Amino acid sequence: MFDRDFMEYHQDRFEDCSLMIYKDEKLIAVLPANAVDKKVYSHQGLTYGGLVVSDKLKLKDVAECLKVVLNYYKEHGFETLQLKQLPAIYSPIPNDEMQYLSFILKADLIKRDTLAVLNLKHKPKLSKDRIAGNKRALKQNLVVKEVEAFDAFWNTILIPNLNAKHEAQPVHSLQEIISLKSKFPKNIRQFNVYQDNVLVAGTTIFETKQVAHSQYISGNADKNIIGSLDFLHLHLIHEVFKDKSYFDFGISNENQSKNINQGLQYWKEGFGARTITQDFYEIDLNNINKLDAVFI
Repeated sequence: MFDRDFMEYHQDRFEDCSLMIYKDEKLIAVLPANAVDKKVYSHQGLTYGGLVVSDKLKLKDVAECLKVVLNYYKEHGFETLQLKQLPAIYSPIPNDEMQYLSFILKADLIKRDTLAVLNLKHKPKLSKDRIAGNKRALKQNLVVKEVEAFDAFWNTILIPNLNAKHEAQPVHSLQEIISLKSKFPKNIRQFNVYQDNVLVAGTTIFETKQVAHSQYISGNADKNIIGSLDFLHLHLIHEVFKDKSYFDFGISNENQSKNINQGLQYWKEGFGARTITQDFYEIDLNNINKLDAVFI
């Protein structure tokens, strides 16, 4: 997610303001960011971000990195920094340093997303609805295939559904997802469901070392009747990604996270997914000096 080859697919949409932090000429932290007027944002084109630090850094080191970052932005005329936290499941070690330091800086919590996450090492029982959906799919002789091409899913399932339900388009255009796949063939994967060789559902997976994340999930009008999405995700959970630590179904939030799509959340929780949160903070750069009195 933080590779420049990924970030720059939408470089024309953002004024990049990313930083790299060094100690004795050794890179120890990065902050993917963009600027809008006098605000800096933990990059708005990325699902997650924040200050990403070396696993060798301790709390005091992270505080020093953050202070350097905030001073840099203040000296360059910015007034606030909006930080998008890294969800805990994407870090191989505990990573709540920024949560604590945001509290010290009296940062405003401006948004809190809820992610439906399945711990693949401790899977709760499936709901009766998910089991029933999978049984319907088996009777329909559905087939799951991993494919290299995205055009069929994008053009016949994803785009029509997003347009009909939300008058929206996918975050990634077809050309963008094809380009990203060419650069990250092992991290971006497409799984489709077929009934009698006809595409009926699919999901686009963004895969990291610990997590498989469904970036896009969509099925045709019969998805509930034939259980295509239940069948697909049980296959991914029990077969394809069984050795991962987590399966991330993503958010069900709407209205700037103040509401949750109850039906969508219910479907995800039927697989055993439970909630973790991702916080968004706004830091007033005039509060930098509050970091000076943390350690006594």
